[in-house]
Amino acid sequence: MPELHSLLLFIAAGLLLNLTPGPDVLYIVTRSLRSGTRAGIVGGFGITAGCFVHITAAALGVSALMAASTTAFIALKWVGAAYLLWVGARMLLSRASNAPVLSAAGTPGADSLKRVFLGGFWTNALNPKVALFFLAFVPQFIAPGTQNKPLAFFLLGTLFNFNAIFVNVAWALLAGWTARRVGLVQRGMHWLQRGAGALFVGFGFRLALADNPLAPTPVH
Repeated sequence: MPELHSLLLFIAAGLLLNLTPGPDVLYIVTRSLRSGTRAGIVGGFGITAGCFVHITAAALGVSALMAASTTAFIALKWVGAAYLLWVGARMLLSRASNAPVLSAAGTPGADSLKRVFLGGFWTNALNPKVALFFLAFVPQFIAPGTQNKPLAFFLLGTLFNFNAIFVNVAWALLAGWTARRVGLVQRGMHWLQRGAGALFVGFGFRLALADNPLAPTPVH
């Protein structure tokens, strides 16, 4: 596991990234506005469940591949770095008018909570960008001397996902308030998006220059 300062950076970065508007946030907010706060919260838990698909797959499969193949790691590293830089650049260059527009009229709908949960699950589980994000982001915080690197990957991914629950619940609770103050919220989200964009760019450069954190530690 990472040292304390790296762990705190991981938590802070995760919270900021989870706050950034995207497909998951839009799903939670629209469900909350349409069917009530409880539906938004349930949708957030569905997204959390879907995220575990990517975390588990990466921890069990990709980490072993990267440990066994330097070529595989280099390829994934450059793909991941390019993705982080691309996302960061898009966020930094975005205009306020490109922020997600939230519905101002939220009336309770007839969506069942099971349907809302499954919708959140598939929104996340079928998004390949989420898998790529975990592959690019989490390994940077795994200490080179860690004995069980797949387990460390899974634990860090779980921590990231656990912290996201609080953000998702906050989005659901905030949805009703935003219905009457859309313009104010969008301006705040614009600057939040720029901050997250700078963070993405920084992690992209960091990943491009990184050695393989999942490679076996040499035995002396």
